[in-house]
Amino acid sequence: PGWTAGGDATLIRQHIGSLSAWRSAGAQRAESGTSYDDCRRSRSMVDQKTLAVHSVVLEDPPLDFDALPPVSSQLVVFDFDWSLADQDTDRWIHELLSPRLRIEFVQKISTMQFTDMCAYLLEELHKEGHTPEAIQEALRAMPMHPAMIRGVRSLQSHHHGTDFLLLSNSNEVYIHTILPSKGLAEPPLFTEIVTNPAHWEPNGLLRLRRRISPDGPQHACKVGCSANMCKGDELDAFKQRHADRKYERIVYVGDGGNDFCPVKRLGPNDVAFVRRNRGLARRILQEGGVQCMVRYWTGAWEAEQLLNLLCPPRP
Repeated sequence: PGWTAGGDATLIRQHIGSLSAWRSAGAQRAESGTSYDDCRRSRSMVDQKTLAVHSVVLEDPPLDFDALPPVSSQLVVFDFDWSLADQDTDRWIHELLSPRLRIEFVQKISTMQFTDMCAYLLEELHKEGHTPEAIQEALRAMPMHPAMIRGVRSLQSHHHGTDFLLLSNSNEVYIHTILPSKGLAEPPLFTEIVTNPAHWEPNGLLRLRRRISPDGPQHACKVGCSANMCKGDELDAFKQRHADRKYERIVYVGDGGNDFCPVKRLGPNDVAFVRRNRGLARRILQEGGVQCMVRYWTGAWEAEQLLNLLCPPRP
């Protein structure tokens, strides 16, 4: 808290300087044949937590692939938009089908509860004449990086004590349309998918509702979760439903500010895989209070390597 524009600029210069030094040192190590342990020590000059926020998007970031301890049982929790997928479902639909509504999205986002706004925009999309088939086609076209798909399927195949939970502020129709198109529905990947309810009405309207109805009891989260869902409460509820699994480690893969609440509830044996340059990395840096280990990634090729660290050591 309390960052100033000037302070941000100074931090950016400092850490870009650190990054430049890290890259320069890397080139020297390559020429001199310095050991891998020396490489790991030199990486410590880069503050990953600050770099994850105060930097340009890095195509070739400092690698953060140190080994993780093996466990016999673990829960891997995925956010969907910009975490498992390489786009945001609620925005993507309008970018493809109605640029006018994508503009209205930006204009209304600060004036309405987010899920309510998305429901309103779907009504407007229906009024424009867009059919369920058009919406489904747009969803199937939404990008999901092959490296992310490889990473989750490899982990599922090689670590039979791993369960997967999808915890998303998207909605049921979007997710259940996209997953089969990316080969992630059969065999099933997720033990549960927790998200906002949605259904097709007979006239072709996609009706979206909040997971927590505004007409009933509300969650008591003080961390800043949206009214439709507290992701921290949902994670705790899942753990209670599956208490017999006795997870030794929880891994959270996320990017947005609304992922901060569940990440704050993780313990010292857990780990968060946090996408750089997005809301979750910013809140970790500015608000702190996170007990778990944090590893950062920008592209899905990095996330794949992090997921590989969760597999048992191969002989």
